[in-house]
Amino acid sequence: MENRTSNLQAAPVDTTCSTITIKGILSLLLQNVDENDGRRLISLGMGDPTAFSCFHTTHVSQEAVVDALQSDKFNGYAPTVGLPQTRRAIAEYLSRDLPYKLTSDDVFVTSGCTQAIDVALAMLARPGANILLPKPCFPIYELCSAFRHLEIRHFDLLQENAWEVDLDAVEALADHNTVAMVIINPGNPCGNVYSYQHLEKIAETAKNLRIPVIADEVYGHLAFGDKPFVPMGIFGSTVPVLTLGSLSKRWIVPGWRLGWFVTTDPCGMFRIPKVIERIKKYFDILGGPATFIQAAVPRILQQTEEAFFKKTLHLLKQSSDICCDRINEIPCLTCPSKPEGSMAVMVKLDLSLLEDINDDIEFCFKLVKEESVIFLPGTAVGLTSWIRVTFAADPSSIEEALRRTKSFYQRHARKL
Repeated sequence: MENRTSNLQAAPVDTTCSTITIKGILSLLLQNVDENDGRRLISLGMGDPTAFSCFHTTHVSQEAVVDALQSDKFNGYAPTVGLPQTRRAIAEYLSRDLPYKLTSDDVFVTSGCTQAIDVALAMLARPGANILLPKPCFPIYELCSAFRHLEIRHFDLLQENAWEVDLDAVEALADHNTVAMVIINPGNPCGNVYSYQHLEKIAETAKNLRIPVIADEVYGHLAFGDKPFVPMGIFGSTVPVLTLGSLSKRWIVPGWRLGWFVTTDPCGMFRIPKVIERIKKYFDILGGPATFIQAAVPRILQQTEEAFFKKTLHLLKQSSDICCDRINEIPCLTCPSKPEGSMAVMVKLDLSLLEDINDDIEFCFKLVKEESVIFLPGTAVGLTSWIRVTFAADPSSIEEALRRTKSFYQRHARKL
């Protein structure tokens, strides 16, 4: 396996998967807001809980950053792979849930999880290579793959099976040029959480195909259903795993841009000297997080109280239940299964019940124009006739957004 590691209504929008970004679509939606509408805009389109006052980070996190800044010790450049104490703290944090211990050498500090995605794909790309991506998927993977000239092959997530990976499709798609498969758990955009048993099957499939797994765990531990969060790295002895994560979601600080790229690989495939050297050289051309933010990480990871995490999960569970209940009161929308984790859910759009709306993009653009409510068109994540709704919001905003959406449906309902 060693060689495998080396205004929309006025003009059409390019909806080619490799050109779509969530921020790009949301920017266009914002341009469609009716400035004469006196109601407040409610955006349930992006996974940024800081936009709502019920979600906020811990005092420990804030104090750790302030103390690091005021110490006057962290105003210079950090090592390109991250401060040693930051790498060590992340290794210890992730090792809590693994059957083996990570070391600081396994950890590389990135500017958010987005940069970790770019690093993973850059390290695996080579001429003629392909990568297996889930459908639906966080669109940054498509964009980064296109920049790296990686052929994209999609395997379905099976909605009828709680968005589990279609492993038969993975086996059919993979060949000798496949460099990795990507899983996102807890799921974005679907709100699913994979069981231990399903992750084990993924690991065995990847092992048989001789490909590593890129495990995007930016929503790690944000599981509030029946299934607990299980890190893919548990199966690192079965198949090499590249774990991507960040402080952004669990600590509710997406703007701090503190992420990690970790080789959860106890068998050492990614510890080959030439592989490590290549990773380090790539980090030499990257700009990592601010040094004082990195310096705050050990205290943040070590001193955050469990009560903070429990409160966040309670809020997400409450808001997700309200979201799905209200969605299912709107005839043209269906929430097939309640989310079990992360901050978003995929909602099926029945266009046959609407008179003058042809697709999910038109639905979202007319909705924001008429009701000042933003959802993300499913096309942005690879599923047409669906929308992605973010429920990381206060209950009153969710109730109001979906009340307006119901009124929107009533105006546009097909006359029988």
